[in-house]
Amino acid sequence: MSERLKGWALVRAAVRNRKTAAMLVLGFASGLPFVLLIGTLNAWLGELKVSLATIGVLSWIGLAYAFKFLWSPVVDRAQLPLLSRLGRRRSWLVLCQGALAVLLWMLAATDPVTAIGTFAVLAVIAAFLSATQDVVIDAWRIEVADEAATVELLSAIYQLGNRFAALAGGALALVLAARLSWPTVYVGFGFVMLAALAMTLFTPEVTRDPADEATPLAGHPVPEPRQRGIVLAIVAVCWGWAIFMLGSFMVAALTPPAPGTTAPSAGVFTQTWGPWIIVATVILPALIAGWTNRLPKAPATAEPAPGALQAFANHSYRALILPLAEIVDRLRWGAFLVLALILLYRIADSIWAPFAFPFYLGELQYTNDEVAFASKLFGVVMTIIGVALGGVMLAAWGRMPTLLAGGIVAAASNLLYADLATGGAWIDGFAHLTLLDHSGIEPRMLRLMVAISGENIAGGLAGTAFVAYISSITAREYSAVQYALLSSMTFLVGALGRAATGEAIEIHGYATVFLVTAGLGGVAVLLVLAEWWRGAPRAPAVTAEQATI
Repeated sequence: MSERLKGWALVRAAVRNRKTAAMLVLGFASGLPFVLLIGTLNAWLGELKVSLATIGVLSWIGLAYAFKFLWSPVVDRAQLPLLSRLGRRRSWLVLCQGALAVLLWMLAATDPVTAIGTFAVLAVIAAFLSATQDVVIDAWRIEVADEAATVELLSAIYQLGNRFAALAGGALALVLAARLSWPTVYVGFGFVMLAALAMTLFTPEVTRDPADEATPLAGHPVPEPRQRGIVLAIVAVCWGWAIFMLGSFMVAALTPPAPGTTAPSAGVFTQTWGPWIIVATVILPALIAGWTNRLPKAPATAEPAPGALQAFANHSYRALILPLAEIVDRLRWGAFLVLALILLYRIADSIWAPFAFPFYLGELQYTNDEVAFASKLFGVVMTIIGVALGGVMLAAWGRMPTLLAGGIVAAASNLLYADLATGGAWIDGFAHLTLLDHSGIEPRMLRLMVAISGENIAGGLAGTAFVAYISSITAREYSAVQYALLSSMTFLVGALGRAATGEAIEIHGYATVFLVTAGLGGVAVLLVLAEWWRGAPRAPAVTAEQATI
C-alpha cells in the first residue's frame, strides 16, 4: 500500500511539473499536422470525389513517419545556424513548426483536382517536417524524464496532447469545412501551428556534452575507419533503394496514364516489393549493425584528427550505426521478435486509417457534422478515456499486461467496423442488451457512436501501452535515433499496405478489409505473448551523470 501511495504522490508532483505542461503542448503540436495530413486531408479529397486508389497512394506521405530515423542523426547532432541559441531541441522545433504553418497555407492555395502533383509534393514536404518534429519531441521526452515526470507519465500526457490535436484537426476542421471551405480551414490551422511555436519557446531545454560533440566516437570501441565506411555505404544503399522504389511508384501512380494504358497497381507493388522493402530498411541494417559488434575494435581516440569527410562519417556512424548496434547487442536474437512486434502491433488500425473519412462520408453517407461529432468530438473523448485507462493499467498492472490488453482490444475493434459496414446487426444487439437503444439517439447515429467508441478506447489504450513499451527499450544515450527507428516501424507496414488497401476496398468492400485487419491484429497479440514469455527487454540503467539535465 505504501508503494501505491508513493506512486500517486509522484503523479501529483508530476502534474505540477513544468515538463509535463510542455509535453502537453508538444503532444498537440505533434498530433495536429499528422491528423491534418493523414486523416482530415482525405475527407477533403473524398469530398472532391478523388478515387480511393489515389487516396491510398497519396497516403504514402505517411512513409515520412516510417523513415524518419534516416535523418534523425542529423536532427540529433546538427546545430541550426541562427536558431541554435534557442537550444538543440527548441531550435529544431521552431524550424519545423514555422515551416509547417507555411506549408499548410500553401496546401490551401493549391487545387488537388487540377494540380494533384503539386498538392502531393507539398503534402510530402509537410509530412517530412512533421516527422522531423516528432523525432525531436520523442528524444526530448526521454531525455527530460525524471522521478516525478517519468517516461510512462510523459508518454501518457503526450498521447493526451495528440488527442486534443485530433479534436481540433478532426472535429473542428469538419465542422468549419461544412460552413466555410477546406482551404480556409487549412489557413486557420497554419496560424494554430504558429501559436504552438510561441509556446514551444518556453519548453525546458536539455544540456549537451561539448566533448561528445567534438569527438563523437570517443569512448566507443568501434571498427577501423575503412570497415565503418563499408557498413555505412551498405546501409545507405539499402535505405536509398527503398526510398527510390517507393518514390518512383508514387510518382507513376499519381501521373495520369497514357492513352491505352492502365495505372500501376498498388496491390501488385506491395505484394512484390513490400517484403523486400522491409528487409532492406529493417532486417539488413539490423544484421549489419549487429555484425559490427563482432568486428575487432580500435579506440577512436587513437586515430589521427579526421578531415571533413571522415568527421561527417564519424558523426553518421555514431548517430546511426552505434544505436542500432547497441540495441541488437543488448537484445541479441530477441531483437527480431521485438522488431516483428513493433512492425505489426498497430497495424489493425493504421492500415485503414486514411479511409476512415471516405468510409463515414462516402460509403455510409453521414454528414460532416455527424462525423465531426461522432468521430472527432465524441470519439476523442473516448480516446482520452482509453489513454487514461492505459495510464492506470500501466501503473497497476505493468507494461506487458497492458500491452497485451491493448493488442487484443485493438484487433477486436475492427470487428465492430466490419459489422457497421454490413448494417450493424451485432451493434444493434449490443445497444439493445445495454439499453443504449433507449438513450434517445437515432439508431443509425448510435451505431456509428458505438463503433467509434470501441475503436477509439482501444486505440488510446494500445497507443499509450505501445509508446511506454518502446520508450522502455530505448537507451537514453541514443534516445533520438533508437526511438525514431523503433516508432517509425509502426508506420512502415501500415503505410506500405495503404495503397493496396484502397484497391482492395474498391474490389472487395470495406467489411472484408476490416475482417482482414482484425486478423492481422491477432498476429500482433501472439507476438506480444511471445515477447512476454521471452522476457520484455529494458533499456540499460541510466547513470547519475547521464541523468543530469
